[in-house]
Amino acid sequence: MSKSLSSSLIIPRLIIGLGNCEDKYDKTRHNIGFEALDALAQTWKLSFTENRRFQGLFTEGIVKGNQKVYLLKPLTYMNRSGRSVRAVSDWYKLSLASILVIYDDMDLPVGRIRIRLGGSAGGHNGIKSIISYLSSQDFPRLRIGIGESHPSKETISHVLGKFTLDEKNIMEKVLPLVVNALDMSLKEGIEKAMSLYNNCTVTK
Repeated sequence: MSKSLSSSLIIPRLIIGLGNCEDKYDKTRHNIGFEALDALAQTWKLSFTENRRFQGLFTEGIVKGNQKVYLLKPLTYMNRSGRSVRAVSDWYKLSLASILVIYDDMDLPVGRIRIRLGGSAGGHNGIKSIISYLSSQDFPRLRIGIGESHPSKETISHVLGKFTLDEKNIMEKVLPLVVNALDMSLKEGIEKAMSLYNNCTVTK
C-alpha cells in the first residue's frame, strides 16, 4: 500500500458498483454492487443514463452539501469492468484514492461489509480487470459479504445464484448500511467509515 492513500483525508469521488448487465443476472449475488449503486442513486436523488463514452450507466451530482460525486455501473461484463472505470477516471482526471469500488465477496458472511484502502483482487474478476486497467491496486473498495458456497455447490452457481429469503431480508438492511458508510466517507473520509462500519454485522 502506498503512503499516499493514508497521508490525507480520503474522499471518494467516483463510486463504482460491479455486476453483469444482462437481465438474467439481476438480483444475483454477483450483482450486489449494482444494487448498492441503485440504493445510493435513490438516496442522493440521482438518475442513471447510458454513457457510451464510459461504456456504462452513469450519473453525477452534488451530494451531502457540497461533494461532487460520479456513480458508474459498467456495462462491459464483470471481467472487463476496468475498461469502463479507466474511461471515467481518465476523463475526469481522478486520483486512485478517489475511486471506490463496491462488489460482492464470498470471504465475508452475508450481513457484513468491509472497507479497505487497497489490496489484491482476491480472485474477483471485476477487481482483477480494474487493477489491470489502472495499473495499480491502490484504490479503495467496499466489499459486501455474500457468504461461502455450500460444499455441494459450485462457486459459479453460488455467485450467479439469487439470495435465499433469509439472505434477502438481511440484504435489505445491508444496503442502507452501505449508503450510511458512503455518506460518512464523503463527510469525514473513508478511514472514518472503516472504523465505524467494518465491525458491523447485520442479522435477520
